[in-house]
Amino acid sequence: MTAETWDLVVVGAGPAGATAAMGALARRPDARVLLLDRERFPRDKSCGDGIAPHVLDVLRPLGAGGVVDGWEPLQHLELSRGPHAVRGRMARPVWVVPRQVFDARLVEHAVAAGAVLGHHRVRRVRTDDSVVLLDEEIRARVVVAADGAHSAVRCALGGDRSGRLALAIRGYAPTRPDRVGRQVIRYGDGEVQPSYAWAFDRGDGLSNVGYGELLGEGRPPSRRWLLEQLEQLIPGTVEHGENWRGHHLPLSGWGWGREQPDGTVLYAGDAARLVNPMTGEGIFYAVATGALAGTAAMAGLDGEPGAAGARYRAAVRGALGQHLRHTCLAARLTRRPAVVEAGIIGAARDQRTFDDLVELGLGDGRLTPRLVVSLGDALLRHQIIPTKGP
Repeated sequence: MTAETWDLVVVGAGPAGATAAMGALARRPDARVLLLDRERFPRDKSCGDGIAPHVLDVLRPLGAGGVVDGWEPLQHLELSRGPHAVRGRMARPVWVVPRQVFDARLVEHAVAAGAVLGHHRVRRVRTDDSVVLLDEEIRARVVVAADGAHSAVRCALGGDRSGRLALAIRGYAPTRPDRVGRQVIRYGDGEVQPSYAWAFDRGDGLSNVGYGELLGEGRPPSRRWLLEQLEQLIPGTVEHGENWRGHHLPLSGWGWGREQPDGTVLYAGDAARLVNPMTGEGIFYAVATGALAGTAAMAGLDGEPGAAGARYRAAVRGALGQHLRHTCLAARLTRRPAVVEAGIIGAARDQRTFDDLVELGLGDGRLTPRLVVSLGDALLRHQIIPTKGP
């Protein structure tokens, strides 16, 4: 690793990092790409495990569309808060694949494309005019930092740590018969909003279950508190659950861009503070920004590597900028329980509103005029609408 200067070093081999490596090699198959991670694969990662179809839209052109093979697609989503509920069929299926499986498969694709996988924990980062030095021994023309919410690369370079965070806990529990083939989300009614519990059927007899909430000014909630809220919203889950793990979610903000400086270090996925602030979904953002980062890194090599940061920032803004602004606004609105209920009521009354809501929460959707009108109408009426059938 130390004898050469790599064209690209990717720090973190999760979805953002593995996709960055694949994106770079798709652009320039002869590039020298090193993919580093502090852990060995397969490894577990705390997450809701939901793989939206938009993830595969990014991965298929890179030859990795088969990462969900062997796992059952889900078509139905249930949303509820108190007495308000909607159960609808999604326009496109989703998959629930444990990160222990999903991430390892992506790494295999990255290696098959030509990336070199290394086991290394990065602690120090230094840049000069020509290279980026990692721990004074690994040299790169461009680095993609895809090392998660607590990015060591970002920390070493003095990156901004401000921004909103959520905290969630995840486990696995047997799937109840009435939840087979479903993703279930139940919003809380406590003081902290937004907050919700989930149960996502994996299709193999187990469900990914958990609870998350926005972190506020006070002391972060304890493990016991998170599990109590989960049990309150989805009774019987905690007793039979296991493999509990907590994680922070760095939520994206209104004007994404300052998170990515000019230069030769690019931030992708959670390290770029890109998690949907309305739903906590992050895998789509990870693969989308990973692919863009890999492409920008290689484009920089053809001209000026120092322009990679600006090129990547423009690419992310072009692909996700409007969506990020809309999700930020939606997240602010959903801090009011009445808005959450209005969204559920509107989705129960109209399939197209349901589809718009799903697209906003899982993909790159917008606050469409139809969705806004539906929210306004439900807020004005604020009446209970009968639950929609599957």
